[in-house]
Amino acid sequence: MMNRYIKSIQQAFKTPELKRKLIFTALIFLVFRLFAHIPLPGVNVLKLRALFAQSEFLGLLDIFSGGTLVNFSIMAVGLNPYINASIILQLLTMVFPKLEALSKEGEFGREKINQYTRFISVPLAAFQSFGMYVLLRNQGIIENLPILTLLSMILTMTAGTVLLMWLGELISEFGIGNGISLLIFAGIVGRLPVSFGQTITIIDQALLMNVIIFILLGLTVIASIVFINEAVRQVPVNYARRIRGNKMYGGSSTYIPLRLNQAGVIPIIFAVSLVLLPQLIGRFVEQIPNQTIVNIAKFFVSAFNTEGIIYNFTYFILVIGFTYFYTAVTFNPQKIASEIQKYGGFIPGIRPGTPTANYLNFILTRITLAGALFLGLIAILPSLVKGVTGISALTIGGTSILIVVSVVLETVKQIEAQLVMRNYDGFLKE
Repeated sequence: MMNRYIKSIQQAFKTPELKRKLIFTALIFLVFRLFAHIPLPGVNVLKLRALFAQSEFLGLLDIFSGGTLVNFSIMAVGLNPYINASIILQLLTMVFPKLEALSKEGEFGREKINQYTRFISVPLAAFQSFGMYVLLRNQGIIENLPILTLLSMILTMTAGTVLLMWLGELISEFGIGNGISLLIFAGIVGRLPVSFGQTITIIDQALLMNVIIFILLGLTVIASIVFINEAVRQVPVNYARRIRGNKMYGGSSTYIPLRLNQAGVIPIIFAVSLVLLPQLIGRFVEQIPNQTIVNIAKFFVSAFNTEGIIYNFTYFILVIGFTYFYTAVTFNPQKIASEIQKYGGFIPGIRPGTPTANYLNFILTRITLAGALFLGLIAILPSLVKGVTGISALTIGGTSILIVVSVVLETVKQIEAQLVMRNYDGFLKE
């Protein structure tokens, strides 16, 4: 399998069109990393980095900001507002019939919903920018700013989020792969040297065996992610023979590929965006004079500590919930059953129509459970590994590994699909 992926990438660089797309994507990565190192004024970057090195919570925030928060750059808020806006829109789609109808209108509907998502992202980015300022001010990283300076900082960080969304859309349109996922991927990869550097500094003879165990566990996790992402349940479909005039049509057999991990990496991204909110809001309101509110805030900060049971249990349940939710959004058994019946197909032993839809839903519900449990275990893997190895500086955990491996696999698949399409077009021209 690895040889196949390597050959696909090599073939892509030999194809002029795909080569241009890959170079364009690399240039967007370069622009993103340049902006990630432009800090906002008035921030003590050395204190900020020391704070991030001591806090796993802030380390997770930095990962999902694309590695921009540790420098408090103009893109410090990152893609979190866009991710939260996507969650809000998808939940509203389940509530409002007009949005649900819009989501079923194909490309036009998806573009319209994406536009609404961008609109919602702007006020969310402004709110999160102010929350980030208060959080760092409470930690002594930033001093109290005049109102105009504070507004300028919030506008700059909001503009950074808008710019980041635009860069992601440029990748999706003119590059290779999903732009938003690739920017998160770039941020995680950009943080790898820092995380490994922090790990090496705490290694001594007593921890050497634990580090070896961790490396072997990491390789096992990567292999498991690849296996789960590639696992498919094939549902056979037969098409009856039909005679029209003197010609016979149909009579073929095929299958519906139901992936074990139908939702991909989206549930992890959605879940971590929500599970970090209680601690973020708690730190935000800790300085309020009202003692009752302060006590509630401290409770949430303590309860949703990244090493705590409540945090990991909530994270695990959210991942499972979002896996089922996103699978239901992306795969419609009723539509698939209708298409099969329309073209004269049937699943052996299952009547066409509603029984076929029920059968597909029956299978999908059960294989999704296996995929959801796997994603949930990957999400809380850092806490489990820390309990076994005792290494606390390994901030690049299961979530990050899952995102990196999944994005690489999906991108290579898109490259393969475009190579196949190009070869098919060339065959037709001949």
